[in-house]
Amino acid sequence: MPEFSLDLNEEQRDLRDWVHGFAADVVRPAAAEWDAREETPWPVIQEAAKIGLYGFEFLANTWGDPTGLSLCLASEELFWGDAGIGMAIFGTSLAVAAIYASGTPDQMLEWVPQCFGDAADPKVAAFCTTEPEAGSDVGSMKSRARYDEATDEWVISGQKAYATNGGIANVHVVTASVEPELGSRGQAAFVVPPGTVGLNGSKKLKKLGLRASHTADVFLDDVRVPGRCLLGGKDALDARLARAREGRKAQGQAAMRTFELSRPAVGAQALGVARAAYEYALEYAKGRVQFGRPIIENQAIAFTLADMRMEIDAARLLVWRAAWMGRNNRPFEAGEGSMSKLKAGEVAVATTEKAVQILGGAGFLREHPVERWFRDAKIYTIFEGTSEIQRLVVARAISGTYIR
Repeated sequence: MPEFSLDLNEEQRDLRDWVHGFAADVVRPAAAEWDAREETPWPVIQEAAKIGLYGFEFLANTWGDPTGLSLCLASEELFWGDAGIGMAIFGTSLAVAAIYASGTPDQMLEWVPQCFGDAADPKVAAFCTTEPEAGSDVGSMKSRARYDEATDEWVISGQKAYATNGGIANVHVVTASVEPELGSRGQAAFVVPPGTVGLNGSKKLKKLGLRASHTADVFLDDVRVPGRCLLGGKDALDARLARAREGRKAQGQAAMRTFELSRPAVGAQALGVARAAYEYALEYAKGRVQFGRPIIENQAIAFTLADMRMEIDAARLLVWRAAWMGRNNRPFEAGEGSMSKLKAGEVAVATTEKAVQILGGAGFLREHPVERWFRDAKIYTIFEGTSEIQRLVVARAISGTYIR
């Protein structure tokens, strides 16, 4: 029986240090420019692809870690560099996670490489599930998919909202309802191949934070995709729908399975933002002199920084636990996946706000990055399940009651 240890192994430490180096040397120097431009940082994505940080091989290697920690380590370091650029680089992974969660081996081989392109011509992918009237309430999805047996095609219509890389993606993964009367159990996920007629994105949405990451609405007007684009295949869908009609327990729903796979990694992203703000505020407090001494010598500042560090470390332990449980197929009996994302997101918001406060007037200026980190942090209490939804998941898990 091996001894219990929280030490990272050599491979994990090397990965952490490698991604941190890229974040420090490439991402941070470019962060303010791309935030101001509010454009996709293609040159930075290409640099990530050249060194092997952007691509399926990287994700496969990190997902292959039996501890589940490698993707979290990489996410925290990259988003420590900048959340907007980090999302531009890692946003594709959500579509890849959807293909991985629901697709067949053949579908993974066909579509995943097309999500990334190559170092000479990098591409991005988009996972499109949220709708104007179906965010947390996934069962209210209005997008529809019908099967045209004569042509072996699926015809998809609807509107998706707030899609990362929506409209500019090479590959879009779209969820739609096949049998609306079954609610979320009647939904399926589809790959929309490059250049498919009928799929269009809106202009890039203007956001509070993560401005270097492209976010847009996606419109599907009788989009026709080959039958092989149904993730998992028609036989599996027919069997799942049959179980749902009979009231038997389903294995899960396409969008929710994707979020379950990605939740700890999203928590790790929030940790990266929080840690960046804490470290900057700590160094500022050591150098800022007021009333003849550095402000860190005041208990109000020192205790605030102590709380910031404590909360970050506590959130990281929740993230690591959830990542390990997910990788090792341990059931989230108390909503541990939701706990990790909930805690990390709220810590990011609280920590960045405190960092701005420690800097005072300087923290309100774009001259200092805490202003940007403060804006970036807020999304982590909203996307991939709001804090309220995460609490609902945990409450249902621990009570065994369907709390509304």
